[in-house]
Amino acid sequence: MIEIRPIKAEQTHAVRKQELRKNVSLSHVMAGDEEPDTLHLGIFFSGELVGIVSLMRASIPFFKDSPQYQIRGMATSGMHQGKGFGKRLLKEAENRLQALGVEVVWCNARVVALDFYLKMGYAIHGTIFELPEIGPHYKMYKRL
Repeated sequence: MIEIRPIKAEQTHAVRKQELRKNVSLSHVMAGDEEPDTLHLGIFFSGELVGIVSLMRASIPFFKDSPQYQIRGMATSGMHQGKGFGKRLLKEAENRLQALGVEVVWCNARVVALDFYLKMGYAIHGTIFELPEIGPHYKMYKRL
């Protein structure tokens, strides 16, 4: 059974550490985690948390007149990758944001996740850039 539901920031930490912050000195705790308008979602498979996403109110000037949220810390645990969990989780996140009146969702996407976001209807904004200790990224967005 698959279930997607809101979770607390602390519940994201284990997956963030393992999948996004492994072998780097950056914290798995993110600025904005505890803001009242931040939403954390988890996808559960047979009761086990297998994927996470954090949605934070944040704006980039390119969309200055549109209500925006940023996707942060999206990850699926290693042994569950490639099974469609990320796709389902992102779609649910978009639906929830759209229901809140959000018009644009954006992220700093790792190059290894570029094809995933393109297949989900996201577009690239700008050129490739480097995040220290994490690697190359693209800013990507989608109008909801």
